[in-house]
Amino acid sequence: MAHTHALTFVPRTRRSLLARLGDWMARNRRLLLGAQWVIVVAYSVLLVVPVILPVPPQGATILSNLTLFAQFAFWGIWWPFVILSIMFMGRFWCGVLCPEGALTEFASRHGRGGSIPRWLRWGGWPFLAFVLTTLYGQMISVYDYPQAALLILGGSTVGAVAIGWMYGRGKRVWCRFLCPVSGVFALLARIAPVHFRVDRAAWDDEPVRTAAVDCAPLLDVKHMTSASQCHACGRCSGHNDAVELAVRSPNAEILTAGLSNTAPHTTEALLLVFGMLGVAIGAFQWSASPWFVAAQQGAAEWLVEHDLLWPLESGAPWWLLTHHPEANDAFTWLDGAMILTYIGSVALALGGTVLLGLTFAARIARIDWRALSLSLIPLAGIGLFLGLSMMTANHLRAEGVPLGWLPMTRALLLSTAVIWSGWLGTRLLFAHAPNRLRAGLSLTLFAVPLVAVAAAWVLVFYVW
Repeated sequence: MAHTHALTFVPRTRRSLLARLGDWMARNRRLLLGAQWVIVVAYSVLLVVPVILPVPPQGATILSNLTLFAQFAFWGIWWPFVILSIMFMGRFWCGVLCPEGALTEFASRHGRGGSIPRWLRWGGWPFLAFVLTTLYGQMISVYDYPQAALLILGGSTVGAVAIGWMYGRGKRVWCRFLCPVSGVFALLARIAPVHFRVDRAAWDDEPVRTAAVDCAPLLDVKHMTSASQCHACGRCSGHNDAVELAVRSPNAEILTAGLSNTAPHTTEALLLVFGMLGVAIGAFQWSASPWFVAAQQGAAEWLVEHDLLWPLESGAPWWLLTHHPEANDAFTWLDGAMILTYIGSVALALGGTVLLGLTFAARIARIDWRALSLSLIPLAGIGLFLGLSMMTANHLRAEGVPLGWLPMTRALLLSTAVIWSGWLGTRLLFAHAPNRLRAGLSLTLFAVPLVAVAAAWVLVFYVW
């Protein structure tokens, strides 16, 4: 079990129920660690056992077949609702429930304890890891086959354990720098209405020196002003009578980003624009797109006319391209190339449109475009939930669950995302623009990213 520091404090005022919950988390680390290991075991079973099972027979359901149940658990429940949980509760998932977080921290406490190398601290890893993992997952159909899920999720877990064993002393080096979804979670946590609030004045006034906070994601808790990297594990709650779990406006970090040190780095803003609003939408879109089908057919006809037949073969190994003859599902080399081309094209076109709109709107309003980009987090986060919940809907539809309510629910969520992001952008632009004329012009340009992203989702859900 992980070593924990006992935190003692005398509350100066009556603490709220939420603050007392945070204090309970700090006092009950062993109980939370036990829950993490239960999740590790369940995660391992759902990830490994379906690989050795036969293909689900005709008529199998998620309640009668472990493979289908595991697919539904991972892609129908786990990932879409993890996204929602980050938006509502911060990175509580990371600090309390994530199996990779528990394993990498455990490995770090019992590993070689090496110092973190400079190359590992590069800020672009979260962007690169997210993009490459998303693309690779599409190439091997990670949502459909347990072997692909084991390769993607299991490979990430092995990486987490290896990095934990090599670097840090009881810290979550993997989670902070290399986890493929760490950057996404860091952005979404900025709009969470629940966070651990640090009272700097109370911290500085504390006359008694206490042990340093055992912060697994390597944060300077005293100077923490953003929820983006906080794993919400609770172990710092009550420290120096200055840290407590509290409620805040979900817009607080966004509206102050241009005036404080909570503005994102360029790599974070690019992850939002080209990753969450580009690559991710392209990945959710290609299988339903008639444009993809038309381009694929056109490319195939051209290859046949020029007697180039090898790209039409489907002999690639399953770990490189989807190849499951038992399920009558095998990608050709052309399929793989077209998937990458389509997702890349959507990412460049949609992400480029968003970036141009942000850049020109920010320049006119005299605000950092990276700070303005944060206003699109609600649109990106709800979009990720909508995209991942497509798998939820597919599984429920296969089980015969009536989904007549789904189109309206999607419309409400998408409208909420557009209005929320639009309102945040409006507040930022009018707060920084030197006059109303510039504010109005910048707002017109800011509307371009909103319309472009909304149109991409409308195509998926209501046109195609």
